[in-house]
Amino acid sequence: MGLVSVFWGVLRKPTIGDVLSELLVFIAPLWAAVVVGVLVGWVWKPKWANLGRDMFMEDSTASSSEPNSTGFGSLPSFNLVKFQFPSCISWSSDDGAQNDSFPLSPTLHSNCSSSQNGKENLGFVTDEDLEHLFKLTEEKDGGPAWIHMMDKSTPTMAYQAWQRDLEIGPTQYRSRTVFDDATPEMVRDFFWDDEFRVKSKWDEMLLGADTLESSPTDGTMVVQWVRKFPFFCSDREYLIGRRIWASGQTYYCVTKGVLYPSVPRKNKPRRVDLYFSSWRIRAVESRKGDGQLSACEVLLFHHENMGIPWEIAKLGVKLGMWGTVRRIDPGLREYQKERASGAPLSHCASMAHHINTEVTMDYLISLESQDNDSSELETNNSLEKPSGKNNIPKLVVVGGAIAVACILDRGLLTKAVIFGVARRFAKIGRRL
Repeated sequence: MGLVSVFWGVLRKPTIGDVLSELLVFIAPLWAAVVVGVLVGWVWKPKWANLGRDMFMEDSTASSSEPNSTGFGSLPSFNLVKFQFPSCISWSSDDGAQNDSFPLSPTLHSNCSSSQNGKENLGFVTDEDLEHLFKLTEEKDGGPAWIHMMDKSTPTMAYQAWQRDLEIGPTQYRSRTVFDDATPEMVRDFFWDDEFRVKSKWDEMLLGADTLESSPTDGTMVVQWVRKFPFFCSDREYLIGRRIWASGQTYYCVTKGVLYPSVPRKNKPRRVDLYFSSWRIRAVESRKGDGQLSACEVLLFHHENMGIPWEIAKLGVKLGMWGTVRRIDPGLREYQKERASGAPLSHCASMAHHINTEVTMDYLISLESQDNDSSELETNNSLEKPSGKNNIPKLVVVGGAIAVACILDRGLLTKAVIFGVARRFAKIGRRL
């Protein structure tokens, strides 16, 4: 009962400030213990804890071919500390459920029949993905409103970012970047050029990139990325399908996670299945106000599931987004100089430069006006189903809180704090 008497003593303090300061003395050690426990459990989690999950993931990904899931996010894309743009960022829970259904996103495609010489369309990225990206750019995808995050600039670049949360899945991010004195074609090639990305290290998280397939017919590529994560996480592997559509000098670039069974899944680096990072590139008026279309706008949409708790990932994005994004502009300027020197195009840049799928604005508008009744019905059905997978973790959190409260102390303050933590995580579980 000693703790109870101390608690009542705190409440008798003459001012609210004194009461709050005394309460922090009790709460701070508990929160520190919780944080340390989570980090230690995350770092030293035994391998057997992932065996059942990994077997389930491989079975489910091998059999998944329906248009329900995709991989912004992103994440991408360690995106806990760094928000790479436009192909890195995106986010998840650590339960490994990277095949969650996202009603507003196109499908993860699997295609094992295409030949390595690319004589046929690979089929990994289709017009359905173009339709989804176009609706995102026009803000007619049916999703919730975007919430403004930041507005930053340098002498040669302006940057804005937004975010939103769906009923299920990781946080989605939208950004608008304007590069002065840059053409859409140069920026398109820059973001597609994996070789330069690795060599110049403007994307310092990218450890390696390999092209697995490419089609000379429509420019579709399948690439394998390995990205560096902090010491307490294993590195991440991405199998990405990507393709570019061109409407005049406006480019719609889709990159997303794909299923590629010929590359087996490994324990390390851990594979990211849910990944979507796509953008529209076009010329816009310069910030100089001279009326010339001498600047380039990149409108990015990104989400991914990297195996990191979503709430932690959101905090990491807020803290590290601008620090990472502002390093892109020096990389672009270096790329412009290399191209001006007459350096040959890499394979990836050559694919972006020479092979785009041409579409008209009338065709894009027709995609926007297509009837979406079937997809809306599917979305409603998925939201009406009881989410059994979140009930068990919620019970574990609440039950664990009860056990901790009974074991640690019989004081009212300790129990109130622990139950408050349990309620907070239970609410997070319902949102996820």
